[in-house]
Amino acid sequence: MQAINFHPGNYHPNLNCHRKQGTLRLGDKTDKYGQGDIVWITVGKQNARQMKIFTAVIDQIVVKEISQLTFEDLQAENPGITTVTQMIDFLATIYGQEIDQRENITVIYFSEIYE
Repeated sequence: MQAINFHPGNYHPNLNCHRKQGTLRLGDKTDKYGQGDIVWITVGKQNARQMKIFTAVIDQIVVKEISQLTFEDLQAENPGITTVTQMIDFLATIYGQEIDQRENITVIYFSEIYE
């Protein structure tokens, strides 16, 4: 099974209260994830211990330019972000690099599977 991992400082509270229902990932990730895939939603630093929060199904996956992100896309990533400019700044801190609004981004929507 694959995992979609989130950095603990930015995402853990929204995952625990189930406010987060999607994610944005730089580049085209359709070769890694697909609609209907079952994934673990995890929190932890890259290449370190990660904690499983819940199991989810990928409902939708779309690749588009960052400039084409909708309000719904922004909210799926971070409910505190309301503009594409804010999202570009946020992603730059997450990825540690400059982000151009013409770059491709993968929008992944998921739903928790209750066990």
